[in-house]
Amino acid sequence: MNEDTVKLLRECSAGAKMGIDSIEDVMSHVKDSKLAESLSTCRDEHENLSARIDGMLSAHDEPTKSPNIMAKSMSWMKTNFKLSVEDDDRTVASLITDGCNMGVKSLTRYLNEYSAADQSAKDVAKELIDSEDICTQNIRQFL
Repeated sequence: MNEDTVKLLRECSAGAKMGIDSIEDVMSHVKDSKLAESLSTCRDEHENLSARIDGMLSAHDEPTKSPNIMAKSMSWMKTNFKLSVEDDDRTVASLITDGCNMGVKSLTRYLNEYSAADQSAKDVAKELIDSEDICTQNIRQFL
């Protein structure tokens, strides 16, 4: 496994975990069952991708990566602040949309940066990007 492949997979690992954590942070605030279902589906997809990515790393004795503690802390503070001001489904949808957009941007940057990564790593990165896009599309109706 070349260095670009390892780096891309680690960033995907951290990104998928960040998405899972973000969705779990807001689930208790969701009131609409359709929004809850959409978020659960998104979380499940991220969990499946996370397991695949971590398995790819593990198969080559490479460690996974957790989300950056500063990014995770900032996300948690933003989420709690916004929900303390306005605790509704629109705020939840907005927070998750912002997170997905950041995920797409970051993952696309890593995909470009680690261009020598093998095709299987690029494919799983693209799947994660697509998952973020689909999640955003599915919750737009709640904005």
